[in-house]
Amino acid sequence: MSMHAGRHLRTAAISLAVVLAAAGCAKSEETAAAPAATSTQGQQVVQTPTGEAGPTCTLDQFGGKKFDLETATVGFSQSEKEANPFRIAETKSIKDEAAKLGIEKLRVTNAQSQFSKQITDVQQLIAQGAQLLVIAPLNSDGWEPVLQQASAKKIPIITVDRKINAKSCGDYLTFIGSNFYEQGKRAADQMIKALDGKGKVAILLGAPGNNVTTERTNGFKDQVQKQAPGIQISFEQTGEFAREKGQQVTEQLIQSNPDINGIYAENDEMALGAVTALKGAGKTAGDIKIVSVDGTRSAVQSIVDGWLYSVIESNPRFGPLAFETAQKFLDGQPIPDKVIISDREYAGDTAKAGLDEAY
Repeated sequence: MSMHAGRHLRTAAISLAVVLAAAGCAKSEETAAAPAATSTQGQQVVQTPTGEAGPTCTLDQFGGKKFDLETATVGFSQSEKEANPFRIAETKSIKDEAAKLGIEKLRVTNAQSQFSKQITDVQQLIAQGAQLLVIAPLNSDGWEPVLQQASAKKIPIITVDRKINAKSCGDYLTFIGSNFYEQGKRAADQMIKALDGKGKVAILLGAPGNNVTTERTNGFKDQVQKQAPGIQISFEQTGEFAREKGQQVTEQLIQSNPDINGIYAENDEMALGAVTALKGAGKTAGDIKIVSVDGTRSAVQSIVDGWLYSVIESNPRFGPLAFETAQKFLDGQPIPDKVIISDREYAGDTAKAGLDEAY
């Protein structure tokens, strides 16, 4: 649970219009009490802006034409097979919100973790007449073929959960997602607390080639170096954001670094794989402190069970905010180049209270 000030998120969820004007860096704290199950449970909340707003984009600046979302063909490109709770929740959120808004022509594709397929998927969506594209990119680079085709037809692209390295208000409209560097820093703060500022830590890196892995790594390392020089990062290997790979890498880790004190997993699936490996090696809960990022129900339950120390949330419920942003854009309102959402933390007592909001 974040220690940052502000307990106004419930009302902010209802009035996102007020805070969507810019994407700032202030953190807000979400109430720990699990609400009654409603359509807004665990809904994403835009961070309260601070300082100067970044560049914005209007329909006129973009050069697009207004259309009706309800009757438009809308494409959603999912990057990874839905074995991961994050991806399941993300796709469900897009579909649910489209249904709620009466968008009848939603086309959903899944790249099955193959980047070449994702490029083809989106090109097919463009060929099918998509007027709006929502993309969860597998990689941050290599989007030029898609961007050229979309730009020629003035199709707005909203990227969610990962960024693409391209020009906002030209190649694409905006990015909606978390501050991944901040997530890494917050994970480091939890690890420093768990280890009392000293010990050996391993990093289970996410899949290479995207900004999430890079920023979650850099945020963690920079914060450890700055705040806890007594912590040594003695092992780093990719677990590809996958549970099975996280387990395999942790099995190797226990053999090569038996004196490891902590594991930073860059998503929950790898953390849960690490738990399986530790159980298999005869370790007991809490022997090795594990901190991860995502906020899946299984991971939050693992905090309650003592196997994970802390989880930094990365909220996958992009549907409401993605379509709200698209509608504002079509209505002529300025859209910031990035819409940063607030993420909570789960640790100790807050894990049990937050279980109902985990996905």
